[in-house]
Amino acid sequence: MKFTLKDYQAEAVRDVLDRFQKAKRRWHEDRDRHAFSLTATTGAGKTVMAAAVFETLFHGDDEYDFEADPSAVVIWFSDDPALNEQTRVRLQQASDRLTLHDMEIVEAPLGYDKFKVGKIYFLNTQKLSRTSLLVRGHDPVEEFAKRGTSFPELRPDMQSHTIWDIIQNSIEDPSLTLYLVLDEAHRGMGRPTTAQQNARTTIVQRLINGAGAVPAMPIVWGISATVDRFNAAMANAQGRSTLPNVLVDSAKVQDSGLLKDTIILDIPEQSGPFDTVLMRRATDKIKEATAAWADYSRHQSDTELVNPLMVLQVPNAPDHDEIGRALSAIFEQWPELPTDAIAHVFGEHTTQSFGPYQVPYISPERVQESDWVRILIAKDAISTGWDCPRAEVMISFRPAQDHTYITQLLGRIVRTPLARRIPGNERLNSVDCLLPRFDRKTVSDVAKALMKGGAEAGEADLPGRRVLINPHGMSPNPAVPEAVWEKLISLPSQRPPQKAAKPVKRLTALAHELASDSLLADAGRTAHAEMHKVLDAAQSRYRDQIAAARKSVLGVQGITVRADLQNKDMSFDDFLEEADYAVIENIYRRAARVVSPDLARTYAEYLAKQNDDAEAEEEALMEARANIAAMALVPEIKDYLDGEAEKLSKAWLNKYRVAIKSLSDERQESYRQIQEMSAEPADVDLVKPNNWIVPTTALNADGTETPLSTYEHHLLCREDGMFPAEFNSWEVAVLAKEMERDGFIAWYRNPSRSSQDSLGITYEAGGEVRIMRPDFLVFAKMADGSIGTDIIDPHGTQFSDAIPKLRGLAKYAQTHRAQYRRIESIAKVGDKLRVIDLTDNRVRVAIQAADDAKALFESEIASDY
Repeated sequence: MKFTLKDYQAEAVRDVLDRFQKAKRRWHEDRDRHAFSLTATTGAGKTVMAAAVFETLFHGDDEYDFEADPSAVVIWFSDDPALNEQTRVRLQQASDRLTLHDMEIVEAPLGYDKFKVGKIYFLNTQKLSRTSLLVRGHDPVEEFAKRGTSFPELRPDMQSHTIWDIIQNSIEDPSLTLYLVLDEAHRGMGRPTTAQQNARTTIVQRLINGAGAVPAMPIVWGISATVDRFNAAMANAQGRSTLPNVLVDSAKVQDSGLLKDTIILDIPEQSGPFDTVLMRRATDKIKEATAAWADYSRHQSDTELVNPLMVLQVPNAPDHDEIGRALSAIFEQWPELPTDAIAHVFGEHTTQSFGPYQVPYISPERVQESDWVRILIAKDAISTGWDCPRAEVMISFRPAQDHTYITQLLGRIVRTPLARRIPGNERLNSVDCLLPRFDRKTVSDVAKALMKGGAEAGEADLPGRRVLINPHGMSPNPAVPEAVWEKLISLPSQRPPQKAAKPVKRLTALAHELASDSLLADAGRTAHAEMHKVLDAAQSRYRDQIAAARKSVLGVQGITVRADLQNKDMSFDDFLEEADYAVIENIYRRAARVVSPDLARTYAEYLAKQNDDAEAEEEALMEARANIAAMALVPEIKDYLDGEAEKLSKAWLNKYRVAIKSLSDERQESYRQIQEMSAEPADVDLVKPNNWIVPTTALNADGTETPLSTYEHHLLCREDGMFPAEFNSWEVAVLAKEMERDGFIAWYRNPSRSSQDSLGITYEAGGEVRIMRPDFLVFAKMADGSIGTDIIDPHGTQFSDAIPKLRGLAKYAQTHRAQYRRIESIAKVGDKLRVIDLTDNRVRVAIQAADDAKALFESEIASDY
């Protein structure tokens, strides 16, 4: 793959491949048909995951311990030919082993009678309709009914086989395994409401379930953000079993940085025709975004320049003169904008006249790469299957009752332009939407939909995403001393471990990055040399176990059965044959996955050079590979190797920590990802926040708004030095008391979402490692002039995660005690606030033994706050 997959993506790929293996085996053994789905919220990278699946399916992969399937044929089916072309290009962009030759858009005339292995064929609904050149009147159900009659079979012009014939031949060929992938799998699965939808539904269901003589698809994989209808259809399909569905955790998607954290909704302060006013405001926002990205690019020398885009959404029957007036308002507010920087994506694929402006058409899938387009005019045709990460601002002239179209389109523009979160800069991690024709009550419906992903109804909640209505920007508080900021970014934050972490792979990746940044010359060779020493030590330590394993590698054991037909006697003789080169090579290849293929290769070469007894280089190399194969059969060696690789990675990350922090954001993100590849919770550095976007009012159920209370001395503030926030009564009391303490300087409302400026602490609950984010960080001046830091976390005892979070906080306190003055958890018991200090070892011991949080705060280890 050209991209490094996120942890959740790699986990999903591994699960899909597991389903494929099971489905293939059952199809060829018992002709059992299977189906399953992949559910991932919009923006999770479903196409990237699919590319990794296909690459592994066709070529195999040591990372997933998956052998290539030499019988594999994939049909990618969607409802839109333009989407298919976009997907084909994206698959090729994501994979370094899939070429455009491997991916074929099925077109007439067809010059083959069955599909070829190792290829992905793209089909869409229209290609299977009766009027298609691939079918031309041929209906498999009708043909099946006419068998034995005098009616001639219909075939398309210039080809002897219809697409249905090719599908049938491919399914019936025992040397092929057909995998059907349904993109946007929910489409065509529900109850149709129009004749067009009925035709689409019939085609999709015929493709899956078979039609006439054409058998049902052996293996069906549905991909969508909302697969409930697909899952229900597969569960009710006769003659088809279902495998466990693959569900991607939406919290992990938002946490990954692939999606923008904040969606800002601007609505008029009062009702009235303010379209032009908000049009100018939208123009100001795209100008600000352009300047912000240009400034960021200047400070990050290796970062590509993002040219942000504004989407102007209009009704399906727009007034062209009104659009012309809107464009005039844009050019008046932004005179530097070139007149040819506007395009449209209307269903009419021709140049459109909007007042005095002639605006060309552009296909949706080309918008992202076409930097010259800065203003895009759209209806609702791009609400599904299209995305444009550089879209930063959207203004919609659709009426309030069309809020579904607005949320759908917003769901397509929430990807981050650089596929990563910009550290400490909420402006560049957000998207603006202006709604001139909405009132406050209706806009709350949009906000609720966007919290579920926004693109499709029924998506899972997205923890970490914020939808803010008319918010305000916050900047670093000029009254806060620089020493406080330095203290903040020195605090150790934590990330959860990866489920399938591979320490040797992590070390190799780290070595590659250190060498690329000229921080450690020849880092890769140095890393492998260190691991060679580790394997040498393992050979000495586990000599006896390796010797026993080596016998099984070099010898093929078996039993010869001798039958005497005359005496009717039977005897059994053991035999031992010496393994040949091919057998040893096969065992070595499997063993290499245990220690890492690259390390296995270099260690084999290292051992071969040391072998003075071998008569030839090839013999020495085979001997070395036999050794490695034997070592891989000793479980203790892998654990030992992983542990030493982990130690070296941590040592290097610590040694070059300061140098890494001086690199660009993009380069630092590479190291952050390597830090997160750990099998244990990983410590990562905090980043200084440069700007925040926060709400200033609370939206009530009736659509009215109440101003939020404001507080002094926060690390970020608005122009008057105040910070708006919504706290409960005892959080207010805690904050007030902390401000009264001697030496108090400032406080920090720790963000509750995943971002580089949020302090995270790991804890275990339900067998999973999760992240808690304590509420407050308080900074004070110590007697010696240094800056002291306190973690103050008000948390209710009634929650089921109270004890697990306390244990996580206690473990963090034990490890990082030196960084803090106090680490306190506060809870309200009766009418009193009670506090426990986790820097006290006695408290930590009590927490480990406790099973009731309330009892802890009532006990003698707690005190009145």
